Amino acid sequence: MLSIIIPSYNDVYLQPTIDDIRKNARGEIEIIAILDGCQDNTITGATVIHNENRRGLRDSVNAGVAISRGEYILKCDSHCMFDEGFDVKLLADIEDNWVVIPRRYKLDTDKWIICEDDAKPIDYEKLVLDLPDRICGQEWVGRTKKNKDILVDETMVFQGSCWIMSRKHWDHIGELQEEGYGTFTQEPIEIALKTWLSGGKVMVNKKTWYAHQHRKFGRTHKMKPAEVIAGNTYSKDFWMNNRWEKRVHDLEWLVERFK
Repeated sequence: MLSIIIPSYNDVYLQPTIDDIRKNARGEIEIIAILDGCQDNTITGATVIHNENRRGLRDSVNAGVAISRGEYILKCDSHCMFDEGFDVKLLADIEDNWVVIPRRYKLDTDKWIICEDDAKPIDYEKLVLDLPDRICGQEWVGRTKKNKDILVDETMVFQGSCWIMSRKHWDHIGELQEEGYGTFTQEPIEIALKTWLSGGKVMVNKKTWYAHQHRKFGRTHKMKPAEVIAGNTYSKDFWMNNRWEKRVHDLEWLVERFK
């Protein structure tokens, strides 16, 4: 079984996302939607967790995984559209210590189609370490061109709106940490670096895709600037100084691997 975890905060596209998953999944799935700090008794097609008070993305994902039953876990945002059979295509190419992302498109949530004026997929992101205030991912155009014919390939980091891993790997790297990061910031960086530095891999599967709401259509949440700054500062210090005790590689190893 694949457990699909969807954290959501007052998102009008949550139900369309659930419906799209139900329409396009071809294997055994369960969907768990976490409504963070909001009540909506109209949601169908999913097990719903209501957080009476807003607790944030990280807590919501952890809570969803805690009650899930699947051997594999997929987390996605509450404004996404999916390829037909995305679940079986992802599970056909995955190892126990991998985190896998599908090819990502931008979603026109008004028409519920891939954006016609920005239809280029994003496959790879590289880790950027030289910014003064944070480490982050950035679209990796060079690797996209060089490795265009490799359908399941390594990527350094990813954007965070959709990922899949085995429960075994989730248990190994540990749930999303709130201490230092806060409630939201740096989720994909934490997952990607824990995976690579513990001996696993982050992979992109171009045999399938999802589309994530284009920024021009807005967002339903606003992050507190002070929390974002604090989370970014903590993450940069934590990873640049190799503070994760479960690592088998240092960050320099990862940089050298993709040089």
